[in-house]
Amino acid sequence: MAYETLLLDRQDGVTTVTLNRPNKRNAMNPKLHEEMTAALEELRYDHATRVVVITGAGTSFCAGMDLKEYFTELKSKPDEFDRAGRLAVEWRGRTLRYYPKPTIAMINGYCFGGAFSIVEGCDLAIAAEEATFGLSEVNFKLFPGGSVSKSLANLMRPRDALWYGMLGRPFDGKKAADIGFINLAVPLANLLEETMNIARELANKDPHALRATKDGFRHSLEMSWDAAISYSFAKEAELVLQQNDAWRTEGIGDFLKGKYKPGLESHDQVQKPATDPAPVSSEQG
Repeated sequence: MAYETLLLDRQDGVTTVTLNRPNKRNAMNPKLHEEMTAALEELRYDHATRVVVITGAGTSFCAGMDLKEYFTELKSKPDEFDRAGRLAVEWRGRTLRYYPKPTIAMINGYCFGGAFSIVEGCDLAIAAEEATFGLSEVNFKLFPGGSVSKSLANLMRPRDALWYGMLGRPFDGKKAADIGFINLAVPLANLLEETMNIARELANKDPHALRATKDGFRHSLEMSWDAAISYSFAKEAELVLQQNDAWRTEGIGDFLKGKYKPGLESHDQVQKPATDPAPVSSEQG
């Protein structure tokens, strides 16, 4: 379907979703929340899409919520304000976090306020060193509301969250990587190439194993030790059914046949077996 506030580009199993309001620094208005909700639902069942990358058009990733369209124009429309707020929280705070496919935030420029929840909701985040991050809410007498405070609590150390939340000072991509808010910061000129290399690497891995990895991590955060262990064994049994036991027969099996070393390479890199493969030990190496 066609979108007014988004651009979708599909290549090599990777779909890039670009927030497309460059004249507003890709600030999120109610329309964008509606369209992101629809786009993520569309891509969920698009079998050609194995990885989703989210970025912004122009020189910005996302400037947060559109202050005028959301906070001001909907002030006298409580039902519309509530609906927009629910959509805004849902796609960033729950849909992305539990999405069945790997997601990557590619932060190319300004990343403020509500955009922090996009970054936190994605599985991985790569930013330009020149990108500018900031929690500017306190500067206009607000606080990091909606899902943003939870995003800070999930990813940032308390000292960092309160430092930037209370002072409203900006920081760059290098600092974002230093404090663990993102995985990696690279020069802007290399951002697209680096991000797509990671995305393609993910796209070549088993999708069931990737989803189980995400589910095991996300849900275990909310469980007791015993519940987490029980859930993990249940996911393993589920994976056996989904893959027809391929992780054992192919993943471990090809390792034992000497075809690859899972500690150093992925099973998708396995080549045709040699005529007389050398014997290997039963340990990864």
